[in-house]
Amino acid sequence: MSAVAAPDARSLPAGLVLREAHWADLAVLTELETQLFPTDAWTEVSWWSELAGRPRREYVVLTDDDGVLGYAGLDHGGEVADVMTVAVAPRGRGRGLGALLLAELERRAARRGAAHVMLEVRADNAPARALYERAGYVLLATRRRYYQPGDVDALVLRRTLSGKEIHDA
Repeated sequence: MSAVAAPDARSLPAGLVLREAHWADLAVLTELETQLFPTDAWTEVSWWSELAGRPRREYVVLTDDDGVLGYAGLDHGGEVADVMTVAVAPRGRGRGLGALLLAELERRAARRGAAHVMLEVRADNAPARALYERAGYVLLATRRRYYQPGDVDALVLRRTLSGKEIHDA
């Protein structure tokens, strides 16, 4: 399966800004996490730890005049980078913003020398699974009953970066 071209974060639609996540974003990120992922949301303490993981970890936020529309994060591990999170606020859904954030993570991974990007997704998260499938991610493994509560499987996915991401990086 070939990946569908995602919007390029370097040519954002008018009114949108993609920037590095800052410590001042933690309250809104924590609030969005609770809204978007109620059973396994990251706490503010978790966010502090994630942002403290720089330079190995990178987090970006996508904003407009009304605030944060989405966010995403990546762990650089050499040849393999791991997507830590990709999230879009309800008011930003249906606009391709998840694809834009994911493409930005892939560009950053390629720029730092990764040949592959991996992630885990809840088996019951159909919109996220569709995003990753469109982007060319393939199933490597299933971690049974990984997400608790609820006994939801985690799907481990991987995408091999093409020369395009590496060239565009």
